[in-house]
Amino acid sequence: MADSSEKHPPARGRFNGSGPVAVIDIGSNSVRLVVYEREARSPTILFNEKVLAGLGRGIATTGELAEESTASALAALSRFRFLCSHLDVKAVYVLATAAARDASNGAAFVAEVERVTGQTVRILNGAEEAYYSALGIMAGFWKPHGVVGDLGGGSLELVSIGARGPGEGETFPLGGLRLQEASGGRIPRAQKIVDDALAKANWPARAARHTFYAVGGTWRSLARLHLFQAGYPLHVMHNYAIPAEEAIEFCRVVSTRDVNTLDFIDVISRQRRALLPFGAIVMERVLRAMKADRVVMSATGVREGLLYEHLPPAIRRQDPLLESARELAHLRARSPQYAEELITWTDQLMPVIGVDETEEELRLRHAACLLSDIGWRAHPDYRGEQSLNIISNAAFAGIDHAGRAYLAMTVFFRHQGLIDDALSPRLRELAPTRLKERARILGAALRVASLISASMPGTLLKTLIQRDEDSLTLTLPGELAMLDGERLRKRMVQFAKLVGAKGEVLPLP
Repeated sequence: MADSSEKHPPARGRFNGSGPVAVIDIGSNSVRLVVYEREARSPTILFNEKVLAGLGRGIATTGELAEESTASALAALSRFRFLCSHLDVKAVYVLATAAARDASNGAAFVAEVERVTGQTVRILNGAEEAYYSALGIMAGFWKPHGVVGDLGGGSLELVSIGARGPGEGETFPLGGLRLQEASGGRIPRAQKIVDDALAKANWPARAARHTFYAVGGTWRSLARLHLFQAGYPLHVMHNYAIPAEEAIEFCRVVSTRDVNTLDFIDVISRQRRALLPFGAIVMERVLRAMKADRVVMSATGVREGLLYEHLPPAIRRQDPLLESARELAHLRARSPQYAEELITWTDQLMPVIGVDETEEELRLRHAACLLSDIGWRAHPDYRGEQSLNIISNAAFAGIDHAGRAYLAMTVFFRHQGLIDDALSPRLRELAPTRLKERARILGAALRVASLISASMPGTLLKTLIQRDEDSLTLTLPGELAMLDGERLRKRMVQFAKLVGAKGEVLPLP
């Protein structure tokens, strides 16, 4: 897309190297350009723009792409080509899905797309679309297990996912635009169409369909509406989870009411509202048919799945949360090396203070260590608050909202102390009691570590914390004896109280 020379000089606030890389996704409802910073386990979005061209509108009745829709799409694609050149994109992938593959004039449209973009278009069949949707879930979650559903304007893809990766996908003509047209806009008719189609679905065994991962713009709009109606404290759509019974009832209300009378409907764009009832019908029917326990929203899908497939196996095996946290440490912390030292130091500390951890709790602690110093450039009085806001709303993958709350609280406590009056009560509600208590313990430990090290590497791992009956003792070797002081002793006492011990500092001669 661009020559080998750099159009823009490297920026200290960005990672360079293998990017930028772009995906143009030509769907039945939207045409979207997403430019990612680079190829990575958890790629950061550099630029994102969509145009609701409605390519799938009319296919159910005429079998053709409408001239107005193709003109809108091609105009957007011309703009996207210019933007890719301007951003010095190194590679562009162009995907087309249901509208392009199903329309009688789809081939002619694709040829025009290739002329306008200068790129080869890959038309995904239904099985491929399901496969890449599942890979997108693998990219955005840590060890996902359940059923993935990707609702576009023209089709619905369903595929199971587990430890061995995606299963065999299925596609159904149940996209929002297609369902609206096929039913003539009549809700009872749409319900019957969906029920008839899903009766042919091959659902996995009950144990493998506990969670339904929902992909697609219409479903994200539904979840956004639910989130605002619930007064939810985080406006983060990725990994937003709703119990299946609640989601079914919510979808029933959306599909039977005038959408413009729904509470908080203004948070949904007017262009999206007409398809909400039909997206709600499909979700309700899917959840009933598969007997899911919960639905989890995903911000990752086909585009991220395509990038994930291109990664080397070693990178695909990386933990997306830890890689995202590590990137933030490199971009924002005083010393990324110190963040890594904190991981080692707390690995040694947890058994000493009697804190047992699950695999999930261990990875969350490691992430908290990596993120512990990302707010240091703020005024000292606001480092905790700024860190909390960044962590709560960051584009992290591989973490649920309870985990976000834990990370945000831990780093808040590390900077502000253990008085949590400034914390939102709703944020605290997101984390179970066990995680809230561990956030306080780790936050207190990180406060001790910061006084030993000044948040720089080279001293922390030379110290030793030991427990002897009721005492928790921090030992400073002779070369670090001058680090002893009143503030360190106070923090050590405060930390020890949280684990039921008396805190002491012992400088050696």
